[in-house]
Amino acid sequence: MKVLWNGSIMDRSESKVDIEDRGYQFGDGVYEVIRIYNGEMFAQKEHIDRLFNSANEIGIELAFEKKDLEQQFNELIQENQVSEGGIYFQISRGVAPRKHQYKKDIQPQTVGYTFSLKKPEEEQTNGVAAITAQDMRWLRCDIKSLNLLYNVMTKQKASEQGAFEAVLIRDGYVTEGTSSNIFAVKDGEVYTHPVNHLILNGITRRELLNIFENEHIPFEEKAITEEELGSVDELFMASTTAEVIPIITLDGKDVGSGKPGNVTRKVQEAFQKRIVPANIVKQ
Repeated sequence: MKVLWNGSIMDRSESKVDIEDRGYQFGDGVYEVIRIYNGEMFAQKEHIDRLFNSANEIGIELAFEKKDLEQQFNELIQENQVSEGGIYFQISRGVAPRKHQYKKDIQPQTVGYTFSLKKPEEEQTNGVAAITAQDMRWLRCDIKSLNLLYNVMTKQKASEQGAFEAVLIRDGYVTEGTSSNIFAVKDGEVYTHPVNHLILNGITRRELLNIFENEHIPFEEKAITEEELGSVDELFMASTTAEVIPIITLDGKDVGSGKPGNVTRKVQEAFQKRIVPANIVKQ
């Protein structure tokens, strides 16, 4: 498999991570995941814009431009002949002696690779179980950083309990999932946490807000309380790899009827229509 290593495409065996890379030792870096449908990246501009913004937020200066990175991604997809899958790309601050402080002249290190991925059709059709957990992450969740330890710990806890996701709650309000944005439906209206430092503004989340407007689905960017969460009619999660998945049980209790709801189904159908252009195989 070919990988993108510091701007060059090479065999995976040729890429090496230095033991003093700050991404490896501190999680000092940022990343993105872009979905590929039939060899085409979906919403690549939005993903690359967010990557550059994340890097800027933690003070990493990039020597390449967005258009160059997009071209390299396309070359990597072609090299690896990926039809259905994704691209993972990360930027670390660079290699330096292991100290918390760093010098400004460190050269960022970048690595990207493709992976195969099938649509989670069973989960999308039948819905999944989730648990609730306290949101104990740092306060800059808007940055897509490599620091995912609490997300990993909580996702693992959910998995061990037979759940697909954990719905995070901070100070009595629902924020998001460990690797997704969360949407609640009550009396036909959709609620999701507003964009601020407590959540990641997901690319799929942004697509769904456009869908709500176009499909005339009432919605409000408002954080619901933990108490309100227990009485919602529908609940669903959204992310780049999951797309839109209904949550039908929460902490072992049915959400609404215990089946995917009508609003969720409408959103799923509309989202699939948005990715149709990327699903058309080139002639």
